[in-house]
Amino acid sequence: MTQLDVIKQKVNYLYSVSPKIHINVRMNHPRLELKNDPVVIKGVYKNIFTIEEYTTGVPRVHSLQYVDILTGNIEIIEKT
Repeated sequence: MTQLDVIKQKVNYLYSVSPKIHINVRMNHPRLELKNDPVVIKGVYKNIFTIEEYTTGVPRVHSLQYVDILTGNIEIIEKT
């Protein structure tokens, strides 16, 4: 089992048990920067997962790649 498979399992576990999490995201394309912000995991798929965040006051949905967790661009604060 690869590290990426472990990450996918952990995100899937959070999605099924407690989809409300806190997350740090730093990405340039598309421009997205979240620091310990509350989000809701809306879906988990083969290569991506979707989150919904409210930092601007309006709900926005973003698709994120599991590999970005591996590279450090995304950090999920909750421990599994």
